Amino acid sequence: MPHVLTVSPDFTPKHIAGWYIFNTWLQLQTDLPIHLKLYDSFTEQRDAIADDTIDLIYANPYDAAMLVREKDFTALVAPLGKADETIIACNKHYPITNIEDLQENLNIVTTDDPDVHLMGMMLLEPADLNADNTNIQEMSNYVLVAKQLLQNKADIGFFLKDAYNDLSNLIKDDLNILINSEIQIIRHVLLASPKLSKHHNKIKNILIEMSNDAKGASVLTSMGLSGWEDQTQEDTEFMIDLMGAL
Repeated sequence: MPHVLTVSPDFTPKHIAGWYIFNTWLQLQTDLPIHLKLYDSFTEQRDAIADDTIDLIYANPYDAAMLVREKDFTALVAPLGKADETIIACNKHYPITNIEDLQENLNIVTTDDPDVHLMGMMLLEPADLNADNTNIQEMSNYVLVAKQLLQNKADIGFFLKDAYNDLSNLIKDDLNILINSEIQIIRHVLLASPKLSKHHNKIKNILIEMSNDAKGASVLTSMGLSGWEDQTQEDTEFMIDLMGAL
């Protein structure tokens, strides 16, 4: 049976092909049978994790905490110079331009991306807003979040910064960014299950050197990444503790 690689469902659609290319490249480099399985939602992916069918995962910070603490996964690498940040945006004609001026009964549109939603709600604290005094609508992807704002069906929307930046200029021209988080420590990580324990160091070293190889660098570009860097256990534990504090 091949090992199963999956990717957090919040990756941008334009990089789907890049992950398939990466899977092929990784098999050749490691000489391991690896199958890429993508899930449409966090719920589907977490069901697969619960069933112990996932061996490698490019996980968002929220799920990384669960994988490390409950499933004994080990963080191998993180994307080089790439932190997860959250953007709160609104329609460009929305009358409020400061977070502090937002009022109760605010209509928020978001996705099921847990760390983005968590950071988004944290950014609303200066306005004394929380889940109890706002209305939250969940969409399946960030394009639909933007659509709700453009159609004035919501007041503000939460976006993963990378996903917002990947929106077309036509869409972004009609939106306004109210605030952009700058936490810098929270990021996606590539984790491996205990079933791959004897291959952890091999995979880690191959990925860290990936950008030094011409073919590897080309694959990284197709994934929207510039490289990988070592993710130590200390780094991972600190990020998990920070997520818990948030």
